[in-house]
Amino acid sequence: MSEDADLRLVRLALAEDLAGYGDITSELTVPADLQGRAVITARADMVVYGLDLARTVMREVDSRVAFTPLVADGAEAKDGDELAAIEGPARSILTAERTMLNLFSHLSGVATQSRRFARAVAGTGAIVVDTRKTVPGLRLWEKRAVVLGGCHNHRFGLFDMVLVKNNHLAAAGGVKAAMERVKAAGAHYVKVEVEVESEADLREAIACGADIIMLDNQDLASLKHLVGVARGIKRDVVLEASGRVSLDTVRAIAETGVDLISTSALTMGAPPVDIGLTLRLG
Repeated sequence: MSEDADLRLVRLALAEDLAGYGDITSELTVPADLQGRAVITARADMVVYGLDLARTVMREVDSRVAFTPLVADGAEAKDGDELAAIEGPARSILTAERTMLNLFSHLSGVATQSRRFARAVAGTGAIVVDTRKTVPGLRLWEKRAVVLGGCHNHRFGLFDMVLVKNNHLAAAGGVKAAMERVKAAGAHYVKVEVEVESEADLREAIACGADIIMLDNQDLASLKHLVGVARGIKRDVVLEASGRVSLDTVRAIAETGVDLISTSALTMGAPPVDIGLTLRLG
């Protein structure tokens, strides 16, 4: 991840918390010359991601504070494991604490959730991918967390892939009309995916040369049927399942024979992990 991007995010987060006034509680209660040592500790099993951001927060608050990671991003940590050691002015450590932990716990939560999904489909040949349903401003880091957790990224934004969904189809006049418009634009350098909800649209999308076909909001019986139809027409067509995806359903979806399973549960459905900071004085 770029240091410039990290710094922009951290400065935005700190500005939200300090608002130009600073940490008035720490400034009024903690002596300016008091030194402290702190550890950031996992309070649950987790996949770690966010150490660089936490260190950037601490450095931005006070460059005199030493922040030492004790594990690597992507590592699995157990409840009670120490993740980072911090040493310097106690007032600065307390000022940085919540911003560090907010970013760290959320992104580790995304990585941890992604590891759960990756393990759930292991051995099926299917890959779980994320979506554009991300916290505004955090997409770059959330998508990195997904990869560290063992899943994969779908398109990053609206600019890097053509994804023709149901509202586009309605506006364009159907699959064939939408695909004709895409081809007429000469966008040969980008992949084209089409969302379908019926067998007729599936057949038309394959005939029109879609690179990827999203089978949206299908129950397992319908999904398995559509996969069979698609493979019978074009064996190597890339098929993506979307909708109704959870940890409880994802393996059964994978076993229908789809190649990709997209779900916002990797990002928007990821609970933050429990991480704490303990300050020790002296």
